[in-house]
Amino acid sequence: MSTSEDYDPVSTHASSIIPLPATSPAQRHGSANAPSDSHALAAADTDLKGAAQIDHSDREVKDLGWNDPTEVIPKPLVGGLSNDELWTLIRRFNKHIYHVKAMPYAPPGGLDLNIADEDEFSPDKFRATLERLYMTVIVGFIAAFKHIARLRSWNERKRTASFCAVYFIAWLLDLVVPLLIAFAITLIAFPKSRRYLFPPTPIALVNTATGQLQQPPAGVLASRGSLTGAPEKHEGEAVEEEASNFVAGIAAIGINSATGQHPENLEQDEEGTIDTKVPDPSSVAIKATDAKDKAAGGTGKKHGKTKEPLQDAMWAKMRPITHGLESVADTWERFGNALSPTPPFPQQAPRTRLAGLLVPMVLASFFITSYMVVKGIGFGIGFGFFGQPVIDRGLDLLNRKFPHWQKLLELRNTILKGIPTNAQLTITLLRIGEANKAPIPPPPRSNSPPSSGAITPHSDYDHAELSEGLDATPEELEHAIRPTTPPHVNDPAKPTPKKKPGSKVLSFFKSTTKTGVATALGTDRLKAQVGSEHAKQRIGILPKEKEILPMGPVDFPARMHGKKGNILITTTAVTPCVSFAFESKTDTVKNTLSPGDTSNAGNREALEGPSLKPVWSIAINEIKEIRKVGGLGWKGKLIVGWALEKTVTDGLEIVDRRGNKYTCTAITLREELFNRLISLGAQKWESW
Repeated sequence: MSTSEDYDPVSTHASSIIPLPATSPAQRHGSANAPSDSHALAAADTDLKGAAQIDHSDREVKDLGWNDPTEVIPKPLVGGLSNDELWTLIRRFNKHIYHVKAMPYAPPGGLDLNIADEDEFSPDKFRATLERLYMTVIVGFIAAFKHIARLRSWNERKRTASFCAVYFIAWLLDLVVPLLIAFAITLIAFPKSRRYLFPPTPIALVNTATGQLQQPPAGVLASRGSLTGAPEKHEGEAVEEEASNFVAGIAAIGINSATGQHPENLEQDEEGTIDTKVPDPSSVAIKATDAKDKAAGGTGKKHGKTKEPLQDAMWAKMRPITHGLESVADTWERFGNALSPTPPFPQQAPRTRLAGLLVPMVLASFFITSYMVVKGIGFGIGFGFFGQPVIDRGLDLLNRKFPHWQKLLELRNTILKGIPTNAQLTITLLRIGEANKAPIPPPPRSNSPPSSGAITPHSDYDHAELSEGLDATPEELEHAIRPTTPPHVNDPAKPTPKKKPGSKVLSFFKSTTKTGVATALGTDRLKAQVGSEHAKQRIGILPKEKEILPMGPVDFPARMHGKKGNILITTTAVTPCVSFAFESKTDTVKNTLSPGDTSNAGNREALEGPSLKPVWSIAINEIKEIRKVGGLGWKGKLIVGWALEKTVTDGLEIVDRRGNKYTCTAITLREELFNRLISLGAQKWESW
């Protein structure tokens, strides 16, 4: 897409906004061979280019710094987008997309990676959906509420007085509705007006109730978009940590409610209660609920007839609930990307479309009276209540004439057609790198905690602007951003709190569990030798420090049937393919190199040479399905994370069009391999 938007997949033409109805998927969604808008945008030329948009077709790939420090990676990787923003998108993409299937037809709306209608449900997916909902909808609503609170507080007197004067003049002239619609059109069509009408302020600095300056809940302002202002090493990490803690808090409240922690239990002496001497029963919520019922004089749930039917019904309903929450987050992200488009997507067309839909409403508001609105609502309520026979016949007629009419009413196929979710935006950015033989480097990793210092100076906000906007002196602002004694920090003068007996019991169980887990994993090699496939797949899932090697973008160390090897991606061949080969002597030499050793490139060339004997090889365009698989079950992963405090290295399952499945385990760069595989081919994916 050029800057003049000669190629614009998000057209404002009427036929683009309202698709024509049809009866077959092929007619409804177009040709299966046609590229999606995402593929077309990734291959289009642009005037504003980053390092990943420069063509490197003369080589296998251009390594833009997959194993280099963040400071030396080219900036920007994609034109019009900072590296931190790009990595935030990829980091969240990695967490929310883990199972994709190729679609047999072109996707609706022009963009692939939509959520499948019959997508799968799992507790881990539900948690990821709740975290996504927090980072998009909840944080967005709270930010809007804080802007309203600032206006209502009269701290910014000139701005509030201007809003007040315009509103009441419109009220006197009976023009409130046209004013509000015109105001919305201004915010949509002219992005600069948003900053002028609603000056940006760090969310954590504004009190939701009063709209005045407050000290951030984290005690320091060290991040821009988080509600707490908590420190972060890379942009977006604080909000992601908040989302994780938000879901964990909901889970803790639910479990504690199920286990029956009553107020009278909390009033007892801490040193004398049984609860302080045993682990928290919330880890076994269902059994603890049984125990609570029996302790209260009941018979427990053993003989009850409601437990299994009710639990089955709840689990059956969790899939549509999760799907609904995902749809809400998708719609929110689409509106956000329409109001503030990210390159390479069109910058003007989405805003023009949304604003254009409101223009007729402004004109109609001059002729529609409040009496007509009230009468219309009254008729609608009556028709909905008494018109069931007419409604049923109308739906039957629609189903016969237009079998897929419900799809036509979805926002993603009408006013939001061609506007991406964050996942669709991310895969388009990843495809840009693949189209130019320059795969985008993975987000930076670090095990060290972020600094606890405040932002100095703040990246986007001037102290004078903040002082004026929040009606605070520079001294008050400085104290809020960087307090002398931040909360949540232990005072050295205070004595160290005495450990409770319960914590000693937990430490004992943790030590015992650690020993048991280590023993169980240690026996996997013996079980693998006698042919246990499950044991083979668990070998290497807890890599030692010396085994963590620089990887990608061409070769990815992995295991198959427990044996070490490499997954290799080759794009210079006549048919780009992905293959797996067991470890050779060349690999052994490569594994002894330090992460910063540039001679690794020579060994990589050796791996790609004639001596390579792959166990299997699949053409990229023949891949039908890719699924992320765990090295352990979710219970085992929780135990290992708690007892051993180690990261489990997971794997991938690849299915080709013939139905052959290939599973590789212990892939340290599993997320990056997954991203390369779904970005390289011409497939149009659907998220499951």
